[in-house]
Amino acid sequence: MASSNNNNSSNTLVVQQARQALEQMKFEAAQELGIQIPQDGYYGNMITRETGSIGGHITRKLVQIAEQQLAGRGF
Repeated sequence: MASSNNNNSSNTLVVQQARQALEQMKFEAAQELGIQIPQDGYYGNMITRETGSIGGHITRKLVQIAEQQLAGRGF
């Protein structure tokens, strides 16, 4: 089944301006976890446990941010 867009990635951002913030979160998460990000930006040589740890760390931070925003609205 062909996709309606030409992007082969399933990780399409809804808000394109968020790309830089997500990249920054990726580097911060790796630093906090003591994981070295490849200088060339290619993650294919990293072990799955490291990339999964970075993704999980980012997800926890995003959930925390959303919870704080919802709490501030009085929901």
